[in-house]
Amino acid sequence: MLIKGYDVGPLVAGESLLARPGFWSNYLLSMCSDGGGCAEPPVPEWFGEDGADADALSEVLFDPERWPVFRVPAADSPGAVVIYRNVDGDYGTDYLLTHPGRGCAEQIASWDGDFAGTGLTWSELIRIADSPSFVADGVHDTAIRLLLLLPLLTDPDLPGTASVSIAAALAVAGAPQVTASVAAEHLLAHLTRRSRHDPSWATPLSGS
Repeated sequence: MLIKGYDVGPLVAGESLLARPGFWSNYLLSMCSDGGGCAEPPVPEWFGEDGADADALSEVLFDPERWPVFRVPAADSPGAVVIYRNVDGDYGTDYLLTHPGRGCAEQIASWDGDFAGTGLTWSELIRIADSPSFVADGVHDTAIRLLLLLPLLTDPDLPGTASVSIAAALAVAGAPQVTASVAAEHLLAHLTRRSRHDPSWATPLSGS
């Protein structure tokens, strides 16, 4: 697979991995570790998975010979690409935006145990998640798109429905209803704590 603007790594389509047990534990569990007001540590069971699921899939997700790519194409608006950057000694996740009419994707952020880069407001994230392009390859389910984009959230001013929306998306992904709510609260506690969005900043969706 080739992505113009991202010229490193043996990229492979990763969308088929989204339905595999253990994916969401690998992708989101680390963001549940310091929020939500719960004394119990986060566990894969919050996502309807278990430790064996997470361990087995991590061998696939973090394979240096195959870097999974998750495409989030949008109709007539910027879309996103999530890439597992499996460089030995420099593992991380890179987040790119794709703009209509542009040949190259633009990397806006990365996750290497912590977030670095330019994130999205809640309204921008929802705009991408809810506008799938069905003529392009990638993820079209709006709930799964929301979860893939969630690490990009850098907005401290969230609507009251944000936690409900995330819990509903987690339930679509296979999380039990009761633990989906717990995971959503922890995720938002982490994301809003690290939020750095300022209304005066240029938004990556503007192309600035």
